[in-house]
Amino acid sequence: MRHVELTDVIVATVLPFDEQGGIDWDSYRRLLDYCATPDGIGAVFVNGHAGEGAALTREERIRVIETTRDHLGPSRLLLAGVIPYCTREAVEQARDAKAHGADVAVLFPIPSFAAGGAGTTAPVTYVRTVVEEAGVPVSIFQYPLASGCGYPTETLMRIAALPGVVAIKEGSDTMTAYEDNYRRLKSEAPRVAMLPSNFDWFLAQCAVGADGILSGLANLTPHLLVDLWRATKALDLGAMRDAADRLHPVVRTIYGAPPRMDMHTRIKAGLEHLGVIDCAMPRAPLLPISDDLAAHVARTVDEAGLARLVPTPLPRVVPAA
Repeated sequence: MRHVELTDVIVATVLPFDEQGGIDWDSYRRLLDYCATPDGIGAVFVNGHAGEGAALTREERIRVIETTRDHLGPSRLLLAGVIPYCTREAVEQARDAKAHGADVAVLFPIPSFAAGGAGTTAPVTYVRTVVEEAGVPVSIFQYPLASGCGYPTETLMRIAALPGVVAIKEGSDTMTAYEDNYRRLKSEAPRVAMLPSNFDWFLAQCAVGADGILSGLANLTPHLLVDLWRATKALDLGAMRDAADRLHPVVRTIYGAPPRMDMHTRIKAGLEHLGVIDCAMPRAPLLPISDDLAAHVARTVDEAGLARLVPTPLPRVVPAA
């Protein structure tokens, strides 16, 4: 199994739907043209939370992977979410991901881990089984610790030591846990990439140390996140703060107000305002955001100057021969 190097900004794509709840493939391709092609985008992550992967059928998940691969060509790294309720289901989803063009499977925790299982040997066995039976490199989707599904540092390090684990999408949602996990990871499993993904802590996480940034916000602000990452690599704290200052109003608008489950629908509202996608509808059980909130998102997008970053017309990426 080859080792995959994950770095730079990785965009966790949203998935546009039409008013009837069907996938809007034309809007999705325009979205890829906008957020997946700027210089500094290292990979694309589909079928995750941002892409409402848990609300998709198996056939839809496969088509998302195939469409993304076909549109971006063979050279761009592609990650696919695995959101299971049991290990067998995880193996099947990971096999599908590999068979249809994904380079890495991103393993979400199994919901039953929330009942005290995150700190046991069960997550280690789960990850090992998926890697061995699906034969695909994996990234670990670290949940907020408060959810009960976030792995304690000791469990996370045992997982990171497994062959085939190439990255951790770090969403512990506390800076203490992030720093502890980063320091231990770079000491004990330096080949594994640490990818900060907590929107409230982008600047702080990057300042502690990171190998890239993985975020759904990159759908809306790919260029701003690339600026933050380039400043991080250059160890330029002033430039990092400048990028974080430009990101902050967007971050607070998208993620600040409850309920947090609407965050990706808010991103879609911003993309609809920019003309990147045609419709901001989510798939049930998520509901559309209010007109007032959509208007607030639109104002924030305008004040951030994002419209000037949208190519007109959006070009289509021609896959490499």
